[in-house]
Amino acid sequence: MSELISEIVQGERYEYYPLSVHVVRAAGVCGGRPTFKYTRIEVAGALDRLAAGESFDEVLAGYRGRVTREALMEAQKRRV
Repeated sequence: MSELISEIVQGERYEYYPLSVHVVRAAGVCGGRPTFKYTRIEVAGALDRLAAGESFDEVLAGYRGRVTREALMEAQKRRV
């Protein structure tokens, strides 16, 4: 696993292990399952939506700007 990163985000400490540029494992967030950085959105859920036939645009619209196209593409490509 990567080195633990600690940042202050909106005045709060945010600690995570980077899995890629946009995907992290953060202690205490979603049971440690991979999420998109700075969110509580699980990568597996986004990938499940794509696998079920939703388009990239539909998935992104559902997350209302909290997940970028680049992050979703990275997660799909790397299957993190």
